[in-house]
Amino acid sequence: MKTDRVSAQEEQANIGTVLTFLREWDRGDGTTRGRMLGTFLTHNAGKTFYELELEFAQVASLFLARLTTWMRLTYMFGTFLGLQLKAIGIFLSASGHDQYLMEFVEDGGVLTLLEILSRSRSKAEEKAEALRLLLAVSRAGRKYKEIICESHGVKAIAECLATSSTDETKETACVLLESLSHGNPKYHNQVYKGLIALMTCTSPKAQHLVLHTLHTVQSKMKTGHPSIVKPLLDTLRSLHLEVQDEAINLISDLMSCDVRSTLLSGLVVLLRPTKENVQQHQNHDDMIPPESERLKTSGSLPVFVQQAAAAKTIRLLAEDSGEVSRELLSLGVIQHLLHALGNREHTDAQIQASLALEHFVRSYPVIEEQVQGVIGSALFAAFMHRADTLYMNLDETQAEILLTNTVRITEVLDGAEH
Repeated sequence: MKTDRVSAQEEQANIGTVLTFLREWDRGDGTTRGRMLGTFLTHNAGKTFYELELEFAQVASLFLARLTTWMRLTYMFGTFLGLQLKAIGIFLSASGHDQYLMEFVEDGGVLTLLEILSRSRSKAEEKAEALRLLLAVSRAGRKYKEIICESHGVKAIAECLATSSTDETKETACVLLESLSHGNPKYHNQVYKGLIALMTCTSPKAQHLVLHTLHTVQSKMKTGHPSIVKPLLDTLRSLHLEVQDEAINLISDLMSCDVRSTLLSGLVVLLRPTKENVQQHQNHDDMIPPESERLKTSGSLPVFVQQAAAAKTIRLLAEDSGEVSRELLSLGVIQHLLHALGNREHTDAQIQASLALEHFVRSYPVIEEQVQGVIGSALFAAFMHRADTLYMNLDETQAEILLTNTVRITEVLDGAEH
C-alpha cells in the first residue's frame, strides 16, 4: 500500500511538472519556446513512444499539438523553424506506436511540410529536415503515402529536388520519391512520371540520383511509359560518366519492356547526328548546360558526346543479348556505326563506334566482307588487331568514305539465313 501511495504521489508530481511546462509554453514568447525546445531535444532524442508518454504523464500529444500549430503559424518567418522540425522529428520517429504520426497528419502537418518545401525562402537544412519528416510519414504505410500524394506532394518534392543547391536535400528527396513509389498502387504512376520529368534537370547530381531511383523503380515494373524514351536518351549527352552509366543501366532494364524497339531505334539514330542537330548546338552555345563548358572549349559538342555514349550503349546491349543484337542489325546499325567511326571531330565517338563494330564483326562473320569493303584491307587488319586505336590510322578521305557509306547489312544477313 505504501509503495502504491508513493507511486501515485510521483505520478501526481509528474502531471504537475508537465502542466507547469505546458503553461510556460502557452505564456512564453518565441525566445522562451526556443529555449524550451532546445531542452526538449537534449533530453528526448531517440525516445520511444512509451518513454515519451512516461516523460509527459500520458499527455505528450498535448505538446505535439501545440508544436504543430506553432510551426504552422510561424514557418513563413523561419525564426525557429529548424528547432520546430527537429522537435517534431522526435515524435514522428518514436518507435512503438503511430499515434503521434496520426495526430500530426490530422493537424495538417503534411501540408505544412510541403509548403516549407515549396517556399523559396526556406533554408536548405530546413527543407532537408522537412523531407526527412515526410519520409517518416511515408514509411508508416500506404494510407500515409496516399495522404502525401493527395496533397500534391509528388510535385512539391520533385520541384524541391530540381531546384535544391545541396546534395543532402537532393538525396533525401529521391529516397522519399522512391518510398512513395512502393506499396502505393493508387499513386505509383504519378511518382513514376514525376521521376521521368526530373530527368531534364540540369544538375548532374540530380540527374544521377533520379536515374538511379528510376532504375530501382523500373526494375520492379513490367512496362515502361513511352515518355521515358526521349529524356533518357538525352541524358547520354552528359559529360559526367556516372550519369551516363546510370542511364545505360536504365536502358538495359527497359530491354525487357514494351519500349525496347523505340529505344533501340533512338540509339541507332543518335549515331548519325543530323546537320541541323550539329548546327543547333554550334549556334546556341548559351543553351548548353554549364557542365558542358569543357566540351565547348575542346571544340566538341554535346551531340557528339551523345553519339559516343549511344555507340557504347549499343555495344553493351548487343553483348548482353543475341536477340537485341539482331534487332539492331535490322535497324541498320552497321551503317550508322561506320558513320560514327568517321567523325574525326570527336575521338571517343570513333573509339566507341569501333568497339561496337568489332563486336558485330566477330559475332557475325557474314558482316566482315562488307565492312572490309568499306574501310579497305589494310585498315581492316588494323581494326581486327586493335579496334580502339583504328581512328589514329584514318585520314580525311577515309573518314569521308565512312561518313557517306551506304552499307546495307540487313540484306547480307537475309541472304545468309536462306
